[in-house]
Amino acid sequence: MSEVRKHIVFHGRVQGVGFRYTAKYLAQSLELTGWVQNEWDGTVTLEVQGRDALINKLLVGLSHNQFISIDWIDTKEIPLEEGEKAFSVR
Repeated sequence: MSEVRKHIVFHGRVQGVGFRYTAKYLAQSLELTGWVQNEWDGTVTLEVQGRDALINKLLVGLSHNQFISIDWIDTKEIPLEEGEKAFSVR
């Protein structure tokens, strides 16, 4: 299976609810790489790389958290980051 990289912006109640560390835990458990960070406008940006099916599992896991409330997601596919080895919180 080939890998993809996605740039995803989450809108809703996504700051102050453990979103970034939940994303990191889920991404690491799925062996995905990338990063996640809070933005000034209350959104959270995530770049994630791996198999598409595993990225979808990450998104499902984030949407099933009792504290996180995602209203909508903006997603676009972007070029792969060669040599990236981990997932980090920024």
